Amino acid sequence: MSVLMPQLLRGLTGLTQRLPVQRAQIHSKLPQEQLGTMDVAVGLTSCFLCFLLPSGWVLSHLESYKKWE
Repeated sequence: MSVLMPQLLRGLTGLTQRLPVQRAQIHSKLPQEQLGTMDVAVGLTSCFLCFLLPSGWVLSHLESYKKWE
């Protein structure tokens, strides 16, 4: 079994060296219009309300979740 192992490993590494690597071709252009201050404020506020507020509420009420009723 130990005689076959180096040949098997050599065969596996040889396969990976011959495979082509596909790369994503992502191209972006400049934005058509710049974001305003109000757009950024609305986006940040909505992210805060959707993600941070519920998790903060759960963390602040963690002790009540630990109690058995």
